[in-house]
Amino acid sequence: QVQLVESGGGLVQAGGSLRISCKAQAISKFRNIAWYRQAPGKERDFVASITNENIPSYADSVKGRFTISIDNSLRTVYLEMNGLKPEDTATYYCNAPPGFDLYVWGPGTQVIVSA
Repeated sequence: QVQLVESGGGLVQAGGSLRISCKAQAISKFRNIAWYRQAPGKERDFVASITNENIPSYADSVKGRFTISIDNSLRTVYLEMNGLKPEDTATYYCNAPPGFDLYVWGPGTQVIVSA
């Protein structure tokens, strides 16, 4: 069973940057993977995805600020977040992209952006 473990979250001031990671266990390589986020009291939303051909896709709210990338040698997917805003505050998760069979959700990593 694939296990996903997110890390790298923290507290950052608005305008700052953060890189979060998601490492997979029991998987040879990522084929299609995505980042999602869930703010307190809200539903989990799509943030970004990347295909096995390294084609990224982003939610409009993060386009131009966030970058998704994969290092399959480490079975790790990254989300580089720049120009962070308070509304980016959420717990971030990785999983299969929308429309694909989901893995078991990992614990997530919390990102807090102070104004």
